[in-house]
Amino acid sequence: MKISRMLSLLFGAALLFASAAIAGETNKSSVQLEDKVIVEGKALTGKYTVEWSGSGPTVQVTLLQGKQTVATFPAHLTEQPNTNPQDAYSTSTAPDGSKSLTAIYPSGKHFFLQIDQNQARR
Repeated sequence: MKISRMLSLLFGAALLFASAAIAGETNKSSVQLEDKVIVEGKALTGKYTVEWSGSGPTVQVTLLQGKQTVATFPAHLTEQPNTNPQDAYSTSTAPDGSKSLTAIYPSGKHFFLQIDQNQARR
């Protein structure tokens, strides 16, 4: 009786730790912004770590420079048939000539992060 209780407790603890590890998992990539790109009202250039989390097609994206969060915004995870050969991004140009981030393409993935223009320009 004690052995079965002990095994149940041990199994429950293992399951709890495994689910916590999965729930805390984030996806990461990096992006080198060669152009001055407007994200959340900030002009960004340089290398950034891109992290996204969430379930379903809508995810929360965070841009980090080192350990500092530079921008956080929602995006739509859009599937595509081929993998991205390298980390990349796309922009749109406003009438005033400024560029806004429209998508991030993580290397080796079969999807890209499509950014809502209204969210990215704020």
